[in-house]
Amino acid sequence: MKRVVVTGIGAVTPVGNNVPDFWDGLLTGKNGIGEITRFDISQSKYTLAAEVKDFDPLTCMDKLTSKKLDKFTQYALVSSAEAMADSGLEGNIEKEELGVYFGSGIGGFETFGASYEMLVEKGPRRVSPLFIPKMISNIAAGNIAIKFQAQGPCVSMTTACATGTTNIGEAYRAIRHGYATAIICGGSEAAITPMAVAGFGACMALSPATDPNLASLPFDKRRNGFVMGEGAATLILEEYEHAKARGAKIYAEVCGYGSTCDAHHVTAPDESAVASAKAIRDAMEEIKDIPADKLYINAHGTGTTLNDKTETNAIRKALGEEDAKKVHISSIKSMTGHMLGAAGAAEAIAAILAMRDGVIPPTINLQEPDEECDLHYTPNQAEKADLEAVLSNSLGFGGHNACIAFRKIKG
Repeated sequence: MKRVVVTGIGAVTPVGNNVPDFWDGLLTGKNGIGEITRFDISQSKYTLAAEVKDFDPLTCMDKLTSKKLDKFTQYALVSSAEAMADSGLEGNIEKEELGVYFGSGIGGFETFGASYEMLVEKGPRRVSPLFIPKMISNIAAGNIAIKFQAQGPCVSMTTACATGTTNIGEAYRAIRHGYATAIICGGSEAAITPMAVAGFGACMALSPATDPNLASLPFDKRRNGFVMGEGAATLILEEYEHAKARGAKIYAEVCGYGSTCDAHHVTAPDESAVASAKAIRDAMEEIKDIPADKLYINAHGTGTTLNDKTETNAIRKALGEEDAKKVHISSIKSMTGHMLGAAGAAEAIAAILAMRDGVIPPTINLQEPDEECDLHYTPNQAEKADLEAVLSNSLGFGGHNACIAFRKIKG
């Protein structure tokens, strides 16, 4: 089996439009949540979201190209351009050896909504020929492949809120088994639209809070739903010997991946946490001897009643009661909101940087701990920690569970 390492990272998020700003925002407890500005909220019960601010797609594309792309693809291209530049991979790999594993939970929802309005108001002849190639959820992966001439495998998997983690995990497996030398992987989402907010609200999944500091409350007793977020995050995974030969900077080694399904309910997690705990255990197979106090888990931590309780149970089952009490845990969704298909990739980057810098990003606004969520969730302030390995958890609608593990590079 080949070893796999991370050699580049990129991010567009509600707390920063590049990795340095994203990481600084997390460590300082920056709240990316605010009143929705994208559309009229006067008729909506749900008025808050974690929007990407001051985004400029022209940092990596011309104006004409940007007009042909939905926002979720723009985010994907900008984060991927940052990651590729960071990796130094471009020009140092054969086209057929470079792949793309990049997904979206929903795809071009903004394009879908605008095109439907055009159909209703002006008829089918006015629907743009760009409607389908802007909207389909695999098109971010396709555009990334075109931009970087990646002629290896190009895959776009959708596992709802676990999409980013699933694409990273499956990219890891592809390189490990020799199907590609390097892969651009991650996830993207841009679904802060009237239809998406109404739909998630109808599912009773969203927080109705009007105060940004009372909205996304992972593991807090007052939690009552998640907050819609958006953005993209990209990791460059590369076969270790290839990275070493070209003198690449290495952030971490990918050392495990778990993927399971609750097979229980279309939206609610299985509170028994049998399958979600197995995903964590599977990801931890190569790091099970690392002491719990040297391990950080970036939790899925959505701030919904069932998710946070179930994830706490999953961590207990996977690590055992004693080690579960020692492990470092936090949820950056308290700051970024729920970036849906992009969440797992952004959270993987946060976990890697936590290990690199020896500091745990906080779970902000955690003021009233829930007795059913009684592990150490790093409340309100970042904490220093000497870490040897990190995990990133994702639990998605449909019962999708995914967990990816990273450790400091050895030898």
